[in-house]
Amino acid sequence: MTNPLLGPWRAPYDLPPYDLISDADYAPAIDAALDTARATVAAIADNSAAPTFANTIAALEMADEQLGRVLSAFYTVAGADSNPAREALQRDLAPKLSAYSSEISSNKALFQRIDQLWTDKDALNLSDEEERVLMLTRRGFVRSGAGLSGAAEAEMKDVKSRLAVLGTTFTQNLLADEREWFMPVTEADLAPLPAFLTAALRAAGAQKQADGPVVTLARSVITPFLQYSPNRALRQRAYEAYVARGANGGATDNRAIAAETLALRQIRARLLGYDTFAAFKLETEMAGNAQNVRQLLLDIWGPARKAAQSESTALEALLHADGIQGPLEAWDWHYYSEKRRLAEHDLDEAAIKPYFQLDRMVEAAFAVANRLFGLEFEALDTPFYHPDCRVWKVTRGGEWVAIFVGDYFARGSKRSGAWCSAMRSQSRVGGVAQRPVVMNVCNFAPPEAGQPALLSYDDARTLFHEFGHALHQMLSDVTYESISGTSVARDFVELPSQLYEHWLEVPEVLAEFATHAETGEAMPAALIERLLAARNYGQGFSTVEIVSSALVDLEFHDGPAPQDPMQKQAEVLESIGMPHAIRMRHATPHFAHVFSGDGYSSGYYSYLWSEMMDADAFDAFLESGDPFDPATAKSLEENILSKGGSADAAALYTRFRGRLPGVESLLKGRGLI
Repeated sequence: MTNPLLGPWRAPYDLPPYDLISDADYAPAIDAALDTARATVAAIADNSAAPTFANTIAALEMADEQLGRVLSAFYTVAGADSNPAREALQRDLAPKLSAYSSEISSNKALFQRIDQLWTDKDALNLSDEEERVLMLTRRGFVRSGAGLSGAAEAEMKDVKSRLAVLGTTFTQNLLADEREWFMPVTEADLAPLPAFLTAALRAAGAQKQADGPVVTLARSVITPFLQYSPNRALRQRAYEAYVARGANGGATDNRAIAAETLALRQIRARLLGYDTFAAFKLETEMAGNAQNVRQLLLDIWGPARKAAQSESTALEALLHADGIQGPLEAWDWHYYSEKRRLAEHDLDEAAIKPYFQLDRMVEAAFAVANRLFGLEFEALDTPFYHPDCRVWKVTRGGEWVAIFVGDYFARGSKRSGAWCSAMRSQSRVGGVAQRPVVMNVCNFAPPEAGQPALLSYDDARTLFHEFGHALHQMLSDVTYESISGTSVARDFVELPSQLYEHWLEVPEVLAEFATHAETGEAMPAALIERLLAARNYGQGFSTVEIVSSALVDLEFHDGPAPQDPMQKQAEVLESIGMPHAIRMRHATPHFAHVFSGDGYSSGYYSYLWSEMMDADAFDAFLESGDPFDPATAKSLEENILSKGGSADAAALYTRFRGRLPGVESLLKGRGLI
């Protein structure tokens, strides 16, 4: 029988037929696709005709089309619905795919053709987009080691292979720790908690097949538990389990993996002629170098730390008022911060949450996209890899634009966090329109059977954030897939996502879509006003969390690799005066952004770099007097969302806004000045 991964996919939208795919199908399909890709690349490299953009660069764009399809189908389920068979295949694939990548980057004949085209580019009459793709292709080969030979080439191949294995292992260890730990709670423990949280704990218990309600390490469960549980001992136990992920000893401990990863990255940078891995990594980003990143982070750190210290003093006073002596601890922060927010802003998360139904927030994200960009969303009844998945056809003016998939609920088989991925990216090579298939994956607490799913305000922001990434993919309008959608500088990629969060705060959006789960009534205007007035509440804490993580990431990579990353982490935090009761948002053993791969290595700062732009970009709408101003929305789409990586990121932003913003925009947006 034909392997369903290799045969025609489900018409009319060319979706993977997950209901026909078994775990046993993935490995042979990937092997077959690898063979096809190798043969195609070899034919391009060995072509006796003189190199042209069409027979070399454009041909390379399509060389691994089948492999990309099969891998996207596999890695989608590996991240969002894992099982032992899929985890084992991930481990097997890591060195195999690294070897394939090394074969291509070390193919001298292929690189010679690319290099010749670069030398001759001025005589080739290339379009701006073609010249950009040529430049990026050549740069990618050089940065992958195409210019190496002999022992250095062999060492680079070994380093990249080992890094691939380590990244996979880091991810799987973290998933195992998150999957295995849970804390049973009694009915007495539930009594002081709000109804939405008791429902989430009962649902978590059912999912874990426990005898009763449990606290898990899903952020959408543990954060509200820390906010509302008056039992300090239980808060401490849950918090310490959360921050200990990846550092529990035994087979799933990630500390040695982090140390080896940092050492190998330093070797990789040295082989390519860079003093540090940060110098290598940041060369292609908007920031350009480590000093620019460090300056940004330190410019933010001072005001953030001052605000956090003020917050800590206020919360510690509440702790002492409860008769508890000693300092405020990390497991106390959320509990007393929630109390303080209620006292100062008359905002109770338990009272707010019924207004943020998941379905209504999805509708809100879609409605904003319709008003800004004319997109329409039609639900499809099509099977996907898990029953939680929801699929929509996206159109504009009656024409099919994309397929959007939402997988919103936490489960033991899904890695933590929230992300956007493209199973297929937009392109039109050869005049054939390839429409994107875009996914948002989140970890919201699932509801009890028959009840609506409720989000926190932060959850709703996450939903809008990830949908902003999805729009970047869906509105892409370029020829070549390698520069499509989110294929941009790492410190630019968060701009569309963080910008889209602002529309959740538009009062008319809240008035229409923030409706009560039981009564159906709209959120009262007075409550909306209080909610928006408190938007910067606790920004000292949250800013310290993220900036400390970014500084540790930077110092890991901007110098000799530390033999003991945990010691280095402690030294960095001490040097900046980390407040006692705040921890890094992502401590080293569970810093998946940095150690599951090198996507955000030396790059966790990128959220903050993009944030300098997102507040300024939303100001463009506000300055027009209309958050849905058609002309500004058109400019945003034409100059940023549709362009992908077809031009330099700074140039794209400048076309939209006329200039680049400074750190003041970020500090102002967070209420730190």
